[in-house]
Amino acid sequence: MHSMPRRFRGLLLAGCITVAFSAPAFAAGEESDETKPPPKTETTTKCADGKIWDKKRKECVTPKKSSFNDDDLYKAAREFAYAGQYQNAINVLTLASDQNDPRILNYLGYANRKAGRMELGMSYYRKALQADANYILARSYMGQALMEQGDVQGARVQLVEIRDRGGENSWAYRSLLQSLNGYRTY
Repeated sequence: MHSMPRRFRGLLLAGCITVAFSAPAFAAGEESDETKPPPKTETTTKCADGKIWDKKRKECVTPKKSSFNDDDLYKAAREFAYAGQYQNAINVLTLASDQNDPRILNYLGYANRKAGRMELGMSYYRKALQADANYILARSYMGQALMEQGDVQGARVQLVEIRDRGGENSWAYRSLLQSLNGYRTY
């Protein structure tokens, strides 16, 4: 960096500061990449028929709005979705009290897309991004859906959006890049 002209060092430093302040913040103890697939819990290893593991009761229970908060419902739905239990994920997500939460909308998109309802899934991704344009996981899943539909250029646009929003080192970015088969001419 010392051999670099002073004006470029300043620009480089300004760029680093911008990236540092635009990167998502995580609370102490949280995993640094919340877009990674969820770990398996008792919900998918012990429970059946769409039931969710209740940590307090230490048993599988039928999910109800009053029984779980939105974070618990979201976590269970993610786990169901990644386990291929798309209808269970959708059923749980519809119990969330905040149906405009971009996380809820995104996983409604993911579960519906994976269950073969592509257009419905895409509509949920669009709603998630309307609620939070910086939600890179929704951008990654939308990009993957666009690839499934043969829209490589649309998927590339989402990849660039993820990168430009500070997500280049995230699972969301790597996953969409892999869907694009590593093709990075943008």
